[in-house]
Amino acid sequence: MRGSPTTPQGHDFPSVMAPRLGSVRELDESVATCRACPRLVAWREEAARVKRKAFRDWDYWARPVPGFGPTDAPLAIIGLAPAAHGGNRTGRIFTGDPSGDVLYAALYDLGLASQPESTHRGDGMKLYGVRITMPVHCAPPANRPTTTERDTCRPWLARELELLRPTLGAIVVLGGFAWQALLPVLSTTGWQVPRPRPPFGHGAHAQLTDARSERVLHLLGGYHPSQRNVSTRTLTPAMLRDVLHRGADIADVAVRRPPG
Repeated sequence: MRGSPTTPQGHDFPSVMAPRLGSVRELDESVATCRACPRLVAWREEAARVKRKAFRDWDYWARPVPGFGPTDAPLAIIGLAPAAHGGNRTGRIFTGDPSGDVLYAALYDLGLASQPESTHRGDGMKLYGVRITMPVHCAPPANRPTTTERDTCRPWLARELELLRPTLGAIVVLGGFAWQALLPVLSTTGWQVPRPRPPFGHGAHAQLTDARSERVLHLLGGYHPSQRNVSTRTLTPAMLRDVLHRGADIADVAVRRPPG
């Protein structure tokens, strides 16, 4: 397992550190040092010790996983959290697990990713006009972070979106958890969230206005590309491409015509 800081941190580490950071690069570096949630720290490190048989030769990342993609992206994609043997292993969100296989294939089909599969941090993957991030940066047990863990991690997402604000035009939100986690973040960072709050659904579309500049930020809901959703065809590759295509169009990111 890669070395990670062992100095104890208070639960307020994200809220104290995040507002001080002046760039997305600094934010990514700080996120990877966070140990604010004891349950998540224990789980991510236990997963790295035990490993899955298929990955027994891997040196797991076993730290919080930062966002991925250009720091001036007009389009953001927000998921849930890293998978214990996916992002927690590879160090890149949506990398090395079935959900990532579906997402990166869709991004590649639209010309938003340089290759159709993401396997590890050094695989050469590049994103074009898109940044992927999440409300919880550590792999949670059973893929279910607690509300306390979500709220402790919130300052990282808030600061990341603030740093992306000058170029950000649209966010594709994958899953109800991410949708519910994101709305309070946007509200506290100056975006006017409609009341009642817009409900999540695949294809949901909400517009938020910046009270300071009257800029509009578009939120698009999409089902999470989880193995369950894909296997039950709750979400198909075409459905995912469609919502990503809509987000890219709104954010004025060039796409190519998807197959089919």
